[in-house]
Amino acid sequence: MELTTRDDRTKQEQQLLSSQAALSAHAARDRVSEEDRYRSEYQKDRDKILHTKAFRRLSHKTQVFLAPVGDHYRTRLTHTLEVAQIARTIARALGLNEDLTEAIALGHDLGHTPFGHVGEESISRCLAIHQGLDPEDPASKQLYRHNIQSLRVVEVIENDGKGLNLTEEVRDGIVHHTGSERAKTYEGRIVATADRIAYVNHDIDDALRAGTLKETDLPESTHRIIGQDHADRIQTLVEDMIETSNARGDIYMSEPIWDAMMELRTFLFDKVYTSDQVMREVYKARHLVEDIFNYFVRHYDEVPAEYRALAGDDPLRAVTDHVAGMTDRYAINFFEDMFVPKSWNADQRH
Repeated sequence: MELTTRDDRTKQEQQLLSSQAALSAHAARDRVSEEDRYRSEYQKDRDKILHTKAFRRLSHKTQVFLAPVGDHYRTRLTHTLEVAQIARTIARALGLNEDLTEAIALGHDLGHTPFGHVGEESISRCLAIHQGLDPEDPASKQLYRHNIQSLRVVEVIENDGKGLNLTEEVRDGIVHHTGSERAKTYEGRIVATADRIAYVNHDIDDALRAGTLKETDLPESTHRIIGQDHADRIQTLVEDMIETSNARGDIYMSEPIWDAMMELRTFLFDKVYTSDQVMREVYKARHLVEDIFNYFVRHYDEVPAEYRALAGDDPLRAVTDHVAGMTDRYAINFFEDMFVPKSWNADQRH
């Protein structure tokens, strides 16, 4: 058996990876970090993220279907793992840095709220109202963004308020996995598109399982251009991204495949994300998150001391950090304790 040290891995990257890959030997951190004997800088970042409290909480955060009955619906954690798998496959085929790709993928959704994008919208609305802004203004609807919160989690909140001291490349990939600005590294750009590949396909799979859709409901172009089933669709999208990126020297899909995936995404918004089955629960979740947020604004002393300390003189920041970090289950239990009347036993008077 032959040991592979950190220096060995660094040399392997230089010898084997593409000239466009981000090399761990060039990784930059804000604070000096002790070198590990066996792990590269990006491997260290991956492991730091994997062991965070925020990562563990993803297993109890919604993907699309709120509080589903059944063991096989996606959660925010299973989504994250699927993104990591897809992104690593693409990175490997292109000769890019798998360790950096995986670290970004594992950290990209750490800032997601309970109840997914519903919670994100609810916190934005609360922030707007408490700041005297119009909550319907498009800018107000962006006051809370999960990618920005993901960066705050790794930079400020985790590790007892000291942050994880992740490399610049991982932090850049996390914050730019969504939005119009692209990540600086090719690895970060892979994660941004792998995120879309993952959620478009697994949200279809969950909708089929829930009975919200039938395979025959999907747009004709989906079957003709992308594939006949879940496995075919992912295979087509991943292979197209690998081949197009290789040909163009940057991370892209071909125009026909990208357009077909975006058509499928639009279809999901029309038929799944805003379906009656989903919207009934969305209405409840929206009010639950807003009620909890407003409760902690009124009872600021009940916000955990760790969040108040990190927020300084900004109470809304502390409340946001606390509510955003909640799992669906924790938020529901808290809401029931605070707002749902309990049975009262008259014998308890004596």
